[in-house]
Amino acid sequence: QVQLVESGGGSAQAGDSLTLSCVGVGYDFSEKQLGWFHQAPGKERELVARIYRDGRTDYVQSVAGRFAISRDDVKNSMTLQINNAQPEDTGLYYCRYGPGGSFWYDIWGQGIQVTVSS
Repeated sequence: QVQLVESGGGSAQAGDSLTLSCVGVGYDFSEKQLGWFHQAPGKERELVARIYRDGRTDYVQSVAGRFAISRDDVKNSMTLQINNAQPEDTGLYYCRYGPGGSFWYDIWGQGIQVTVSS
């Protein structure tokens, strides 16, 4: 059974840094794209950061320059570094994986709460 185990996050003040981690259990992520989705209060989940098999990354404009996604295929894990956190970063964060493009497997972790105060 595939599981995504997320950890990290918590409460922070604007300008602080936070680290989110995700470990995949039961599946080899090395050939997949990996991503972090953000669900702000009252809004739908949104892909905010993605890392491809070859290490290329892309971000939504609102987090570009502040967020950094990385992967460790030996540990079957991914990390999201949040720098200069802003109140709009508040919400639940989920890691996911998929074959590529707009395709993501419908497997979700429990989510990580991030709360940023101004």
